[in-house]
Amino acid sequence: MGIPERKEREKEQRKEEIIDAAQKIFFEKGLLTATMDEIAEKAELSKGTLYLYYKSKEDLYLAVMMRGTQKLTAMFQDVVDSPGTTLTKIRRIGDAYAEFFRRYPNYFRMFQFFQIPQFHKQVSEEMHEHCSVENRKIWDLVIGLFQRAIDEKLIRDDLNPIEIAIILWSSATSLMLRSDTEREMWKERMNIDLAHTLEVSNNLYFDSILTERARAEYSALERV
Repeated sequence: MGIPERKEREKEQRKEEIIDAAQKIFFEKGLLTATMDEIAEKAELSKGTLYLYYKSKEDLYLAVMMRGTQKLTAMFQDVVDSPGTTLTKIRRIGDAYAEFFRRYPNYFRMFQFFQIPQFHKQVSEEMHEHCSVENRKIWDLVIGLFQRAIDEKLIRDDLNPIEIAIILWSSATSLMLRSDTEREMWKERMNIDLAHTLEVSNNLYFDSILTERARAEYSALERV
């Protein structure tokens, strides 16, 4: 290995070490409370060194968040590549998102960064582009699956696959956020299990987008 290659490998290793340290701080304190000083101390580096790799705290936050995005992409890709019918895979996509929420709640919470526009001003163009590329991978997987179902006449052809993806994603995310912060309250006051509510919601949306033939086919699969 030549000197340039070794330096590049060392640079990537240092970036991973910084992200490791940032992840611990962000998971513990969140974006608003965490400081670059704390991250530098955790990484055993100077704050100036952090800024050589990341232009802002928000850039570093997104670098950590992208780890979660990549995990979710991998989970969705596993569903798309798995054996089974297109209908079954669509159901498994919803299950995979719920599983991601259960297994990686801290990454899920970080995704809500995009709901706070004022933070975006501190994000570099480079990081914006990186996030767009990673997020697009997820949307392409989901939208592609819905388009395949439309082509196979399993989903109604009057529906737009992108709009379906947005609706289902938004509904599931909203219930997950509520479950994350209000799970016990709903259980105590209303005897409602929000995890079950999410399942009911997914079932209702799923049924509403199917063709009559697809409903019959899926009903037969459920009985097997």
